[in-house]
Amino acid sequence: MDWDNLRYFLELSRAGTLTAAARRLNVDHTTVARRVQALEKQFGQPLFIRGGAGYSLAEAGRRLLAQAEAMESAFLAIEQPGEGGADTLSGLVRIGATEGYGVALLAGQLAGLGQRYPHLGIDLLAVPRMVQLARHEADIVITLDRPERGPYIITKLTDYVLRLYGSTDYLARHPPIRRREDLREHRFVSYIEDLLYSKELYYLDEIGRPGQVALRSTSILAQQNAVLAGAGLAILPSFSARREPGLQEVLADEIEFVRTFWMLMPAENKDLARMRVCWDFLREMAGQNQDLMMGRG
Repeated sequence: MDWDNLRYFLELSRAGTLTAAARRLNVDHTTVARRVQALEKQFGQPLFIRGGAGYSLAEAGRRLLAQAEAMESAFLAIEQPGEGGADTLSGLVRIGATEGYGVALLAGQLAGLGQRYPHLGIDLLAVPRMVQLARHEADIVITLDRPERGPYIITKLTDYVLRLYGSTDYLARHPPIRRREDLREHRFVSYIEDLLYSKELYYLDEIGRPGQVALRSTSILAQQNAVLAGAGLAILPSFSARREPGLQEVLADEIEFVRTFWMLMPAENKDLARMRVCWDFLREMAGQNQDLMMGRG
């Protein structure tokens, strides 16, 4: 196996286009194409799918990727054993997370990871749905539901709390809320139930079905913004809602939900240096933010 051909394969898998890969390798784009074609000829099957947007990995390419990256990590460790790794660690890591956690916390935290490792690229998928490892949508996923099976490395990342919130203006304009029964007179903002992506997002039935759900959204951040604008009350994650001075907790001593974020990645990636670095960093950040996650302080 020609290591040089594998280097071209790795760069094209990360860059997505011949031109971008060639720029990183300081060669002509035709050289990248020729090297990748030589590797595909050796394997006897295509490693990439060519499309209008560039190159994406075929199934054979996905299988080769983890092995090639392990070889790359070993090569760098031998070539530069005296360095701490920050200047040599490179490549791309795609992290999938729930929308609220991804936007409210991870986006800012990952900027710090980029400062530690300037050659490391990060894709953050912060979306109101489940990011699927099985479909190769991400390398590391932070999710509400712990998989029951699969070839994954799994860890409990952190617990977090959700509470009932309303805007200061809304609460001033509507009848006071002193007990749960008073909630029947109020408007609520919530999820679209038939589009919920996790059973962990069912809350409203546990506090008593509200008289009116005024606005529904698949996005927790859209819900939070609607509550800020006075649309009604909503169950929101405290790590996000407590950052908004215009929001107030309602019946804080009575209504609180605890949920768990799980973190997982394919077992085949556990020995890749850039995956370990990101995994450890995410656990470090979660540990440092326990008070925020649990609605304290």
